[in-house]
Amino acid sequence: MTRSARQLIATGLIALAAGLVGAFAGGRMFDRAPPPALHQLVHHDLVLNAAQRARIDALESTFAVRKRLLELDMRSANAELAAAIQSERGYGPKVTAAVDHFHAAMGQLQKETIEHVFAMRAVLTPAQAATLDRTVVKALTADPT
Repeated sequence: MTRSARQLIATGLIALAAGLVGAFAGGRMFDRAPPPALHQLVHHDLVLNAAQRARIDALESTFAVRKRLLELDMRSANAELAAAIQSERGYGPKVTAAVDHFHAAMGQLQKETIEHVFAMRAVLTPAQAATLDRTVVKALTADPT
């Protein structure tokens, strides 16, 4: 095998590995949905009246669309990163731009998730909101392992 063929294969493998690491890290570090405990609480444990259920269902529908768009943006950023690694073979401006793109999309998803939680909180009674607050704090401070 020629030297250029080995370099091409090595570059492809590095790009693939970088894309996989980015996708895995993004998914693990910033869960794409509110914590399961929060979903369980809002949809099953809190006793919501019909008006609350309708408002929360509408919020969930709107958020689901935004969440999906931001997830697709993160996947696009990972693809950009893989291509940048393959073309630059080092930490150059294209790699930097792709990493920044991924971080921006991931950060926006985190912000919009928090806004979504506060929007749901606004629908709740004070007692329900206090329960939600405790669940959110517990989820954010729990040991991930």
